[in-house]
Amino acid sequence: MASGALFGLVQGLLIASFASSIGATLSFLASRYLLRDTIKKRFPERLAAIDAGVEKEGGFYLFTLRLVPVFPFFLINLLMGVTAIKSWTYYWVSQVGMLAGTFVFVNAGTQLAQIESLSGILSPKLILSFALLGIFPFIAKGILNVFKKRRVYKDYTQPKKFDRNMIVIGAGAGGLVTSYIAAAVKAKVTLIESGEMGGDCLNYGCVPSKAVIKSAKIAEQIRHGEDYGLENATPQFSFKKVMARVHKVIADIAPHDSVERYTDLGVEVLKGYGKLIDPWTVEIALNDGGTQTLTARTIVIATGARPFVPPLPGIEETGYVTSDTLWDKFSELDEAPKKLVVLGGGPIGSELAQSFSRLGSNVTQIEMAERIMIKEDLEVSTFAHKALTESGVNILTSHQALRCETRDGKKYIVVKHNDTEIHIEYDELLCAVGRSARLTGYGLEALGIETNRTIVTNEYLETLYPNIFAAGDIVGPYQFTHVAAHQGWYAAVNGLFGNLKKFKVDYRVIPWTTFIDPEVARVGLNEQDAIDKGIEYEITRFEFEELDRAITDSAAKGFIKVITPKGKDKILGVTVVSEHAGDLIAEFVLAMKHGLGLNKILGTIHSYPTWAEGNKYVAGEWKRAHAPEKVLNILEKYHTWRRG
Repeated sequence: MASGALFGLVQGLLIASFASSIGATLSFLASRYLLRDTIKKRFPERLAAIDAGVEKEGGFYLFTLRLVPVFPFFLINLLMGVTAIKSWTYYWVSQVGMLAGTFVFVNAGTQLAQIESLSGILSPKLILSFALLGIFPFIAKGILNVFKKRRVYKDYTQPKKFDRNMIVIGAGAGGLVTSYIAAAVKAKVTLIESGEMGGDCLNYGCVPSKAVIKSAKIAEQIRHGEDYGLENATPQFSFKKVMARVHKVIADIAPHDSVERYTDLGVEVLKGYGKLIDPWTVEIALNDGGTQTLTARTIVIATGARPFVPPLPGIEETGYVTSDTLWDKFSELDEAPKKLVVLGGGPIGSELAQSFSRLGSNVTQIEMAERIMIKEDLEVSTFAHKALTESGVNILTSHQALRCETRDGKKYIVVKHNDTEIHIEYDELLCAVGRSARLTGYGLEALGIETNRTIVTNEYLETLYPNIFAAGDIVGPYQFTHVAAHQGWYAAVNGLFGNLKKFKVDYRVIPWTTFIDPEVARVGLNEQDAIDKGIEYEITRFEFEELDRAITDSAAKGFIKVITPKGKDKILGVTVVSEHAGDLIAEFVLAMKHGLGLNKILGTIHSYPTWAEGNKYVAGEWKRAHAPEKVLNILEKYHTWRRG
């Protein structure tokens, strides 16, 4: 601005442009040769973001920072000096990138220099110049978007008209929510699904597993009837009927996700396999044998994930089941597998190991890590280990699976523990070691859409192409049905209205539950997370053995553990271990989402006698630990005085 005021627009622009670029480069070189280690230590997170951009395409990334500065320019100078970008590239890109912004400021300076009286402040040119200062970032962002689109779409020709506003590939939680929202706002949307509507959760995951968990829990309660004033008994049941009930539960819920329901909601549903031909075109291989090609302004990929099967030698020959295939396979059995090996100590493996043990299987659970449910705190893992062991599961931690083999007509899995090989016989092997995103067969490779175990997206769920979005397990970072549904909202809104307003996906408050008995639910940080992040924290606990409702239900095992900053009631994270933990966590999710602390929960009335009172009591424990002792001492003296 001073340059414009002193030298005029043209000369001032030249001076300011070259001076700023040369100065920026000198700062860049000083950082590279003098401050590299210091900068890396001081700004590790910011530098990581810069490095990621430079690694992809350093010059263009720097240009975007210069045109629409995400960071202050002085930080860009220092941080870019730590990267591997060439000095000459840094100079000329900075010269070009800062030119537009420099012009806006120099122009404002020239207008200021022309003020000769107070009335000059109101001159249209001056007002326009300063208005340009305010709106320039938005103009620059628009220019940058045009540059990006031209670079990304340069090999393709966009259709002049589109058949649909949106095409969604995959009818799991992410795809269903996306298409539902699109139809609700009167967009013309087509949903493509080659398999069953409802995706993995309805047909293979959440729904069938929770159905079998319930049956197994009832069987266990019958065995322990004396806990309820009854007689202990051996549960009499048909395993076939248990599995038939699982399929009935799926069938009862299926109408909620059916073709008919979504058609009534305004969604066109096509049963077939969708493949991207170009950024706007999808070719659908219909299940009935035909082919259909559609164009859409926006495409959402929500193809989910499948169980990962470890490449153990001999596993294909001996056979195995996954959480996808066991429901049909086990439904053919007259009784639960006599010897069942569950490979994996995560949530899925733990839930199914406990359930099938309660239904009569001799279950061995194998986990390579030192404990099951490794993402939880040590005491939670220990609690889960004890619960599964009491249900009859033989848990082998720190055991590495090596191979599968058949001898004398019997199947074995060979594991290694402390350099010793152990041979474990089994009738059925359940692989539950995680899930991998479905990435192949959808045309992603041909379009150059980046994948790294999942589809790579930005914070708006956009892929390489701003009109192609992804949602659900194929994106991560959490493979939960409720997160897929959460992402579905963002994919729909950003895909349909992103030209007006885009929303960054909010992952700040994500709850999850492992449905062993008792359940383990969590939101936010646990104690180990707080330690790893170097956060000073406090723990407040409430034991369910003190809750009236838990005692009446003979289920007084477990606890609530709340993580808060020292001296504050702000909730950083909560872990609940108990019956109904997945329901109890919801109050804490709401509190964290809206910034409500433990004092607000304490001041909320909870029905008696309910499990939810535990939430209030843990808030009371925090309050008691932070009682104002000085005030209480004064009050004690006051009441003593009042008594005379």
